[in-house]
Amino acid sequence: MRRLTAVSLLVGTGVMLTTAACNKGGGGLFGKKKEQSSATGWSYNDPKMGGFSVAKNKDQQTGPGLAFVQGGTFVMGATEQDVMGDWNNIPRRITVSSFYIDETEVANVHYREYLYWLGRVYNESFPDVYRNALPDTLVWRSELAYNEPLVEYYFRHPAYNDYPVVGVTWKQASDYCKWRSNRVNEKLLMDKGLLSKADISNQADDNSFDTKSYMAGLYEGTPGKMSKGTKNQFKNPDGSPRTAQFEDGIMLPNYRLPTEAEWEYAALGLIGQNPGASKKEGKRGEEMIMNRQVYSWGTNTSGLRDIRRGNWQGQFLANFKRSSGDNMGIAGGLNDRASIPGPVKAFFPNTFGVYNMSGNVAEWVLDVYRPLSPIDGDDFNYFRGNKFQTAYKNAENELEKDSLGQLKMRDVTDEESANRLNYQKGDVINYLDGDSLSQVEYGYGITTLINDKSRVIKGGSWNDRAYWLSPGNRRYMQEDMATNTVGFRCAMDRVGSPEGNKFKTGNLFRKQRQKR
Repeated sequence: MRRLTAVSLLVGTGVMLTTAACNKGGGGLFGKKKEQSSATGWSYNDPKMGGFSVAKNKDQQTGPGLAFVQGGTFVMGATEQDVMGDWNNIPRRITVSSFYIDETEVANVHYREYLYWLGRVYNESFPDVYRNALPDTLVWRSELAYNEPLVEYYFRHPAYNDYPVVGVTWKQASDYCKWRSNRVNEKLLMDKGLLSKADISNQADDNSFDTKSYMAGLYEGTPGKMSKGTKNQFKNPDGSPRTAQFEDGIMLPNYRLPTEAEWEYAALGLIGQNPGASKKEGKRGEEMIMNRQVYSWGTNTSGLRDIRRGNWQGQFLANFKRSSGDNMGIAGGLNDRASIPGPVKAFFPNTFGVYNMSGNVAEWVLDVYRPLSPIDGDDFNYFRGNKFQTAYKNAENELEKDSLGQLKMRDVTDEESANRLNYQKGDVINYLDGDSLSQVEYGYGITTLINDKSRVIKGGSWNDRAYWLSPGNRRYMQEDMATNTVGFRCAMDRVGSPEGNKFKTGNLFRKQRQKR
C-alpha cells in the first residue's frame, strides 16, 4: 500500500481553519484566478507561490445522528426542593457554547456495530480489545427477581435493536465515542476520494484508521481518486498526494461524551421558551426565559400529554417509575408502555429535537463528580475533569502510533505547565478542591464514596421516581462500574457561528466612509 505523506502536522483536538480572504477579481478558490492573501498578497493553493493550501469558507456539517444545540446562558442546577439533602446542584448562571448532541441514546444495534468492527479488526491479534468492550449483561440479575430473559436477550435479540444499551461503563462509553469519530471521518475521506474504499477490508491491528494517526502521516492507507488527480488542493508542492488536515474542512471534530453543563442545557431545551426564537416575533429574546423548567419537555410540568389532541389520559412523556411496584401502569391502559427501557425514539423529543433526556435510562457525562463543582467551576463551558495530554515523541523526536493504530499520547507534566498564565498543572481534576495546593486524596470506601474515578450521571431512568427526571439533578458512579439503568449518548464540538450554519459570528456593520 502506498503511504500518504503530510505537508503539515496538526495533532490534538482539531479546529477547522476556514478563514480565507477574497481578492477583487473573484473567480473562486480553484478557478482561473488564484485567491490571494490579504496580508501578503501571495496566492493560495499555487505551487509557484509556495503551495500554501487554504480551503473555501464552509460551514461544519452535522455528523450522523446529531442534533444542533444553539448555546447560550442558563441557570444550571436545582429546580426542585433538595429532598435528598445532597446540596450538590446549587443553582448558578453559566454560559454554554453551541455544540451537537445525539438525538437519541446509543442503542443496542449501534453498540453491536462497534463490537463487530472490533472483532473484525483486532480479534485475531488482540482479542482482549473485543472482550473488554462487551457490555455487562449480568447487570439485569437480581437476587430476588426473575430477570434471566433480559440477561440473555436484551442486548442481542433484534426485538431490542432500538433500545438503549446498558451495562456499559464510563470507560467503555468513551472508547465507543473515539471509535465512532474514526469511522465517521474515515467515511468522509472516502466519500471525498482521498482514501480508497479498498482499505476497509485491509485494516487490522496497527493499520486501522485513526484520525490523529492519519493526519500525522502514520496511517498506511491507499490514496483515493482525488489524491491521484491532477487538479486538486490535496497535493504537496512536488506533486505528491498529501493527507487532509482539519484546515481542509472535510473531517469533523471528535465525538465525545457531553459535559454535564452541555447535557443539562440540551435537556432543558430552553430555546422553546424564548420569544425571540420565532421568526414571526422579529425580535431578539435576551433575558426572556419565562420560568425555571422542571422536566426536559417544556412547561407541561404534569408530564401528561394533552388529551384534547387525540391521546388518552395517562400516556406519559417519559419512561419512569411512578411508585413502588408500578413500572408501567395497568393492563389495558399502560401509561408509558414500557416496563424496562423503551426504544430510543419512543417518547416526546424536546425543542432541540433530542429524545429521552428525562427517563428511559440515566446517562454518563464527561465530568468528574464533586458535590460543589457548580460553585468552583468556570461560568463559561463549566467542566471538571481536565487531564491535559499531548502527542508522544520518541528519542528521534518522531511521532508514533500504538499497536492498535492510535497515535500515542502522553500526559502533560507540571514542569511544562509551570510558567503558563492559564494553568500550572497537567492534571487539574482536583483544582480548587479542598486546600491551597489542591493535593487532595479521598479515602474511597473509608471516609467517602467519591474519588477521581467518580463520574457524573444525569437524567432519570425507567426504574427511577419522577424526582430524578429533572435535568438539574445529579448523581455519580465509578467510571469502571455499570448498571441496567445507565446508558449514554455522544456529543461533538461546534466550530464557526454559534447560531448555526448560514449565520455569521458577531454583529456586522457597514464600513464607514471617511476622507482620505
